[in-house]
Amino acid sequence: MRDRRGEVAVLGATGQQGSAVVRALSAAGAPVRALVRRPEAAADLVGLPGVRAVHADTDDAASLREAFTGVRALFVMTVFAARGPAGEVAQGRAVVDAAAAAQVPQLVYSSVGGAERRSGVPHFESKWTVEEHLRASGLPAVVVRPVFFMENFLQSMAPVREGDNLVLRAPLRPRTPLQLISAEDVGVISATLLQHPGLVPAGAVEVAGDDLGPEQVAERLGRRHGLVGRFEPTPVEAVDDEDFRAMFGWLARPPAYQGDLLLTRQLHPGVLDFAAFLAAGHRYPSTRTRTEEPT
Repeated sequence: MRDRRGEVAVLGATGQQGSAVVRALSAAGAPVRALVRRPEAAADLVGLPGVRAVHADTDDAASLREAFTGVRALFVMTVFAARGPAGEVAQGRAVVDAAAAAQVPQLVYSSVGGAERRSGVPHFESKWTVEEHLRASGLPAVVVRPVFFMENFLQSMAPVREGDNLVLRAPLRPRTPLQLISAEDVGVISATLLQHPGLVPAGAVEVAGDDLGPEQVAERLGRRHGLVGRFEPTPVEAVDDEDFRAMFGWLARPPAYQGDLLLTRQLHPGVLDFAAFLAAGHRYPSTRTRTEEPT
């Protein structure tokens, strides 16, 4: 049985990034405190060596302080989807304040690539505000800034099959530079930095596994599924959501993401490029048809 002293806590442990952090820590032999609103939702994770589920609610400061007490490191990410950027800032501040009150000795915060560069994208700016609050807290911390997630092309931006074609549509120019990384690799890198924060002496790193244009993304998606991959640009004005409209506008003005591919590979030699990500078994939703829209 593993020694429970020196547990590493992972907030949002059932999410894409959080669960990847848990898996990587467990594989490395670290005892893990998987922090979730409902511990029963973490049944798959607690089956991993050294992992136990603990209740923590970002709306309950007392539960956060209790969950953070005694850990040797803490992984944090914040989300904007449920309550918007203002809600993300409130969540981030509450988590940082609770970590400071619990005297957490090391923290890794997953932010977003470009957060520090005045992007004008609401959910980037909210993460920058959280970063600033984290710095002001005095907590020892490393910030991981992921670029565009590869998973987006299997979820909200999944291509559509039209006959023998697999068509990717997005409000970008065909050769707009777009750096990519998988959420799984962000989790592995974060787990490494939770245990070895000195690997990023600057205190922040923008991580990327590949650098492609949308045409190349479409080509690789098509090849993976034995179809002809085709990219069709759409007008950014057609994006209903103001936040995402701002993001695609920012992406259209390169350089947008500026991930350090060399340092990323040093931190995680097995980081996936997009072709390897697809070859690993990731596929677009085969049930989506031309008449359906991404959510």
